[in-house]
Amino acid sequence: MNMHPELSIRTASTRDAEALRDVYRPYVESTAVSFEIEAPTLDEFARRIAVAVEGWAWLVAELDNRIIGYAYGSAHRPRQAYRYSVEVSAYVEAGHQRKGIARALYRELLTLLEARGYHNAYAGITLPNEASVGFHRNMGFKPVGVFPEVGRKFDAWHDVAWLYRALKELT
Repeated sequence: MNMHPELSIRTASTRDAEALRDVYRPYVESTAVSFEIEAPTLDEFARRIAVAVEGWAWLVAELDNRIIGYAYGSAHRPRQAYRYSVEVSAYVEAGHQRKGIARALYRELLTLLEARGYHNAYAGITLPNEASVGFHRNMGFKPVGVFPEVGRKFDAWHDVAWLYRALKELT
């Protein structure tokens, strides 16, 4: 249930790059949630948006005409046989977390990805992160497994849990 009736969700555009990068930057600079070491440049972020909108989807959440979060789909793996699988991520500003924003974004994102013919959605979550694991489970994601010590950031090794959700009925 959307806890913010004034919340709007729309497709991202490259014009949103600066605001979206501002949402993402703290995750890069202060957490191991993202395995990027440095925040991407504005041009690189705009490129990512354009690629995701073209091939998968990238949605933004606005509250009072200000971007406060986003969710997007991207390639799960580059080989052609993976073309019906999609990796999904969501980021919400710290002051707006746990208010239904990510849930609203994911609902629209997963519906859109299913309509575009994707079969399964996958999410990688740096551990420990009980909030994200719980969120994904509540959105219907099931555990696949954990890659132990797969990433190194802030002088520490980090595990990543992988979860998936079927988007279409198995045929």
